[in-house]
Amino acid sequence: MTDQSPRYRIRRANQGDIGGMTNLLKLLFSLESDFSFAELTQQRGLQMMLADTRMRCLMVAESQQQIIGMCTAQMLVSTAEGGSVALIEDVVIEEAWRGQGLGKELLSSIEAWALERGAARLQLLADRNNTPALAFYQALNWKTTEMICLRKGGKLS
Repeated sequence: MTDQSPRYRIRRANQGDIGGMTNLLKLLFSLESDFSFAELTQQRGLQMMLADTRMRCLMVAESQQQIIGMCTAQMLVSTAEGGSVALIEDVVIEEAWRGQGLGKELLSSIEAWALERGAARLQLLADRNNTPALAFYQALNWKTTEMICLRKGGKLS
């Protein structure tokens, strides 16, 4: 008889996951030229997100008590939609676990969370040079737009 139990599970993140999520953010930020990793800054951001689970959601993929993937979202108000939308960020999977459906499952769980809150649209930002991520999103029917992201402040000002 073979063991058919899943090798990982998708669940809501909690305070005990901050270390694992911080490690994943370090991996993600190594791929994104717009951001630099600062452990305490990223931990503070994660703690802020975990403090408001009604408007923010952090989902993790866990295997053998290790965080191997994550995805975060926040609810916003869109005048274009005349209602709530969800902004998805921080989609990252440990390299050894990529290509096994974790990213798709994490995004599906975030989408379900957003729909429960009445989101009319999901949107996400991706690094234009991260071609594997862009191909992944395109395969899941995410569409590019004519919009670009601009920012001011932080370490870039």
